Amino acid sequence: QVQLVESGGGLVQAGGSLRLGCAYSGRTLSTYTMAWFRQAPGKEREVVGAISWSYGTTYYAASVKGRFTISRENAKKLVYLQMNSLKPENTANYYCAAAAQISGEYYNPRIYESWGQGIQVTVSS
Repeated sequence: QVQLVESGGGLVQAGGSLRLGCAYSGRTLSTYTMAWFRQAPGKEREVVGAISWSYGTTYYAASVKGRFTISRENAKKLVYLQMNSLKPENTANYYCAAAAQISGEYYNPRIYESWGQGIQVTVSS
């Protein structure tokens, strides 16, 4: 299994920035894709973006493309989600996830075997 722990959440004003971190440990050699998801109250969980572990290629939901960036720091075993130009509608519980499967459906939460506990991000208007 891969253990994932999110950090860096909190309250930020609209237009501001926030960087989330996801510390990973365990059997990471079997991980091919890591992703960030978010879920607001009363809404379905949706993908924010993903990163291919072998090549570092990133993918983003249309709603965040150009504002959010996924990166990794291998030496510290961290995956980041840099969020800029935050909007009140970005308020949600954010999760990082890891998948051992190679799939084009990076946006599908069902392909991910490991999940963090989630961390709250609140954007004030």
